[in-house]
Amino acid sequence: MLYPAELRVRGAMPLNEQSALAQPRCAWDRPLLKHGVMIRPLTLAFLLLGGCAQSGNRFPSLLPRAIEVRDDAEPMAAAPVIVPDAALDAGVDAAATDLAIIKSRFEAGAARAENLVAAARGQAAGSTAWLDAQSGLADLDVLRADVSSAMSDLDRLAIDRAAAGSAPYPALEGLRNDARAQYEDAGTIIETLAAQLAPA
Repeated sequence: MLYPAELRVRGAMPLNEQSALAQPRCAWDRPLLKHGVMIRPLTLAFLLLGGCAQSGNRFPSLLPRAIEVRDDAEPMAAAPVIVPDAALDAGVDAAATDLAIIKSRFEAGAARAENLVAAARGQAAGSTAWLDAQSGLADLDVLRADVSSAMSDLDRLAIDRAAAGSAPYPALEGLRNDARAQYEDAGTIIETLAAQLAPA
């Protein structure tokens, strides 16, 4: 009688080894042993990353791009060179003198108008005191109009200079600001005094 061991063909490969050849083993099925010691998971992760990494840099550079470092700011313009203008300086000085005279006259007229308004306070419209106060305020309006005329002359000088392509003249611009302030102050004084009189 033949036993199973004797039924095997001499030289034939055992069945378990044939199965191993029929089913290729995956690299992951190999024991994670190195010299008899189990490889730690962290070491395995580094090994996998090293093996799976591709050559070359697949990620964009973190350095600033050329468009990100480009300066689109407008270049600062150089300060204009102001050339002294003797004729314009003379005109500015004359206008400044006229405005100073007007201011002095206005201050004197405002003091007189203030007294007239005080006398007419509480008086009916059309009374003698009321008419005198209105006359004093009219004188102030005339002086204020003179300031407005001086302002117009200064504005014309500034417009002519700009039309010629010249930069604003500091002395002229400063006097224009002073004239504007003088005109506004005069208007405030007149309105304050007029508000104390009976309406017409």
